[in-house]
Amino acid sequence: MRYQFSLMLYRLFFLCLLPITWLLLQLRSIKQKAYRQRLSERFGFMPRQLQSGGIIVHAASVGEVIALKSFVNQLLAAKPKTVITVTTFTPTGSEQVSKLFGDRVQHCYLPLDSTLCVASFLNRLKPKAMVFMETELWPNLIAQARDRGIKLLLINGRLSKKSMDSYRKLSWLIAPTINSFEKVLCQSQVNYDNFLALGADVARCKVSGNVKFDISVNQEVKNKQQELSQFIEENRLTWVVASTHKGDEYIALNAFATLLKSFPQLLLVIVPRHPERFNDVATLCEEHGYAVTRRSNNEKVTSNKQVWLLDTLGELLPTCALASVVTMGGSFSEIGGHNPLEPALFKKPIVVGPNMNNFIEVMQQLAAEQGIVQLNEEGDADDTNNEKVTNELAREIEAILLSAETQQTLGENAYRVVMQNQGASTRSLKQLIKLI
Repeated sequence: MRYQFSLMLYRLFFLCLLPITWLLLQLRSIKQKAYRQRLSERFGFMPRQLQSGGIIVHAASVGEVIALKSFVNQLLAAKPKTVITVTTFTPTGSEQVSKLFGDRVQHCYLPLDSTLCVASFLNRLKPKAMVFMETELWPNLIAQARDRGIKLLLINGRLSKKSMDSYRKLSWLIAPTINSFEKVLCQSQVNYDNFLALGADVARCKVSGNVKFDISVNQEVKNKQQELSQFIEENRLTWVVASTHKGDEYIALNAFATLLKSFPQLLLVIVPRHPERFNDVATLCEEHGYAVTRRSNNEKVTSNKQVWLLDTLGELLPTCALASVVTMGGSFSEIGGHNPLEPALFKKPIVVGPNMNNFIEVMQQLAAEQGIVQLNEEGDADDTNNEKVTNELAREIEAILLSAETQQTLGENAYRVVMQNQGASTRSLKQLIKLI
């Protein structure tokens, strides 16, 4: 009864939020016009051409779409006659779906978690199974799907301490939501324990590994790598700072000024996480006095250019192949870092900031094999000009660039961790096939 009452309050609350959500989408579209497009899908009205009766796989944004690449490809091979719909929340995630899977899958946005929106979505697609990832727990959608007899699977289950603290306040709603899944496949023992602590049924939970390890270099990536290499002078040292958020660039640009004293031809490649920040980052680089080339201009990075801004989508992975060293953005603030396994796939040395809370188990494995360097200086997460962090970052990057042996050792150790932990996508697919 308490769950039903909590669910009813949640539904009323979300109904009241709909006008505000619409307004927020309009405001966000000022910088990124794509948020103004396909608004009908956000409210559950799906394109008529979408086929019904298949399997829905949800990947919130770009990172999740990339992480699910192996799983979706294996699903397509195992169920060639089944309609597969991949849903996202963000326009960049939508673009990544098209890039990775083309017309082999259907795509639409997952609707807002409001009763009418969800009902319209499910009435239109009538899936026989839905696959969610990590901490995508949408009480209304999951409750309606369960009541319709739709099989529910959570893969790559992740529940951080921060999420635990938030969800405990809503345990009467969240615990039944988790237990609506037939199976909860967790990334690691730590995440497994956290799900149980939150009230998950032990019979539903299982450790299956992290699908983010299931990455590989295909011919398309190799071709893109070759294409990008034509823009940079051969043998130029290159520092890639990937998936950056606001504040990351300040730290990187200040450290870069120090590094240029020892490596005057060092090229800094910045890859912002969100497209709406491309122009702001370009302006910031110029304000620091650097000569910038933007990837979108399709121009050569000549010797007098110090910063290459990758203001394009879908080119981060092949860009990692060109790096002398890679730093993952989002690790200098409360963001919690981004996937360090992509540069590891190319045997590149990786340096991250002090906060990698989104990848605790991955970091433990990489650290145990001496396959990553993590900064110790934390400072104030909001202090983007933190001198101690900047100085430590410059020191670590310099030490790596000065030693070919260090570059090779770090890269090979990281690559070994990736290879040793692959297979979660296959295990997740086997579980899905059992359910359907």
